[in-house]
Amino acid sequence: MAGNSISIEPMSGAIGAEILGIDLASPITDQMIEEIRKAQLDHFVVFFRDQDITPQQHLAFAKRFGEVLEYPLVKGLEDIPQIAPVIKLAHETVNFGGVWHSDTAYLPEPPKATMLVARELPPYGGDTMFANMYKAYETLSDGLKSMLEGLRAVNSTEKADASATREDRLKTSATAAASEEIASAHPVVRTHPETGRKLLYVNAGHTTRFENMTVEESAPLLNYLFQHQIQPEFTCRFRWQPGSIAFWDNRAAQHNPINDYHGFKRVMHRVTLAGDAPS
Repeated sequence: MAGNSISIEPMSGAIGAEILGIDLASPITDQMIEEIRKAQLDHFVVFFRDQDITPQQHLAFAKRFGEVLEYPLVKGLEDIPQIAPVIKLAHETVNFGGVWHSDTAYLPEPPKATMLVARELPPYGGDTMFANMYKAYETLSDGLKSMLEGLRAVNSTEKADASATREDRLKTSATAAASEEIASAHPVVRTHPETGRKLLYVNAGHTTRFENMTVEESAPLLNYLFQHQIQPEFTCRFRWQPGSIAFWDNRAAQHNPINDYHGFKRVMHRVTLAGDAPS
């Protein structure tokens, strides 16, 4: 691309776009940062191909979009603790975070965005799927929207759907916080702080129940919402290649790394950006 222009190519009708015409290892102008920020707000997840960046460059690029957080449950890289390695080893059968979820929704102020860089990939498999939570809310009936308005849901680190995917990593690199439950209640219908649009903010990985209700009472409606929000027409699927990067709005998108590469190692580097309390 000539000059400082970048090109944005949508990947599906619901979510996702590839950003072309940029080398993240070279100086990046403020104008480019704003174009990337806008593309992410418009498409909820953006992808970069054929990038060759060091962990230091990964962290520096992420910081252009906000404050970087350390992952609370597993230690980061020894020299750059803000980068959390997401690893599945060849002998392991469970992949880290292998369930539909929004990252660390159990925190009082969950991250606004996540940036994932591919470091070591299997020869096939290991794609990641993304789903649009605006569409998940907007396609509900008016009656169900009215019912959900004002409800809050509890999100916990101890929900089995996600906690089981962490066990291999916790054996060797758990933080001190990993031994205690972290839980927070958030609105089921969240208003995005930048776009002002309403979205569905529950997820199968972390959401355990509605506030002031039991797990058993909550399960029928939550299970319906979990299935509703990942309909194929709300999603895109990203095939990782060497040099691939995904950067998603953790408020408006959920993701699910597919566990279909047994016998091979997969290593990704993740950075998350500080958000605010959902409202």
